[in-house]
Amino acid sequence: MEVQQTAVQSDRILTTPNLISFARLLGVPLFLWLVLGPQADLWAVVLLMVAGATDWLDGYVARRTGQITRLGQLLDPVADRLYIAATLLGLWIRGIVPGWLVLVLLGRDVVLSVFLLALKRRGITGLPVHFLGKAATLNLLFAFPLLLLGDGTALTGTAAQAAYAIGWAFALWGTGLYWWAGLLYIEQARRILRLRS
Repeated sequence: MEVQQTAVQSDRILTTPNLISFARLLGVPLFLWLVLGPQADLWAVVLLMVAGATDWLDGYVARRTGQITRLGQLLDPVADRLYIAATLLGLWIRGIVPGWLVLVLLGRDVVLSVFLLALKRRGITGLPVHFLGKAATLNLLFAFPLLLLGDGTALTGTAAQAAYAIGWAFALWGTGLYWWAGLLYIEQARRILRLRS
């Protein structure tokens, strides 16, 4: 998980950006229910689109209104990781993506978490967000709805095949970028840990 460091921070909890982030978090179990319960794939895709839009919106509102908080800096990447994990889990249970993709993507977060725990023990709560990490997350958040639509429940025929093919292109590209960004974060963490030893 990446935590962006900025000059203006506050300990406030009830801010508009934080409320947007809390609402995003409430969407995670709803998404899983839509995918696994009634298999309402179109509604699940709409929810992912709203989650993606509010991911941009909470940061925009925080910067625009000066409501940048430590909690917000933690909630945003946590919500991103939870959406990725929940979507992967739902798609894997439905048989839309293979287990290796789940392991590769979640494995990166597990490896990175080890370094973040080591940083936390030295009083560092996170690392600055790289553009590459944001690009990777964006690719994955494009991939998952397309893979879901390509399953053939919401779309059929050529439209489903096209969604599935394009979804896999985004998934593979996003996975590569996700690990590349992860390696950059790990190197950054190693440098910090060396300096703090």
